[in-house]
Amino acid sequence: MNLLAIALGGAAGSLLRFWLSTSIQGRIGSVFPMGTLAVNVLGCLMIGIVFAFLNQRYNSSEFVRAFLIIGLLGGFTTFSAFSMDTMMLVNAGFWYRAMLNIILSVVVCLVAVVAGMSLCRYLNQIF
Repeated sequence: MNLLAIALGGAAGSLLRFWLSTSIQGRIGSVFPMGTLAVNVLGCLMIGIVFAFLNQRYNSSEFVRAFLIIGLLGGFTTFSAFSMDTMMLVNAGFWYRAMLNIILSVVVCLVAVVAGMSLCRYLNQIF
């Protein structure tokens, strides 16, 4: 049942991310990716609110948590999940692990994008 909650929430979050980021970007018309930035900031704010609310005020079911946190907000922006994971490490006193998570996530993911783009260019030359 949790998989269904995640799938439904993920679909809704992805659609919401697309709609909001393209709406913001279309209104601003900037070369800076303001739509993506706005979605990431909003997603991080929302995951903080939802996580705290579900843990402190509301004894929610796993279905509700799966739908809202993993599905909806995870589909809205994985940056929110990365940020929440990092803060959980900080709150647990694992500063070193939190910093390692930040550095590895940013650097390795950027390197992976460059590697993927390079691989695609290479394969396009061959085929």
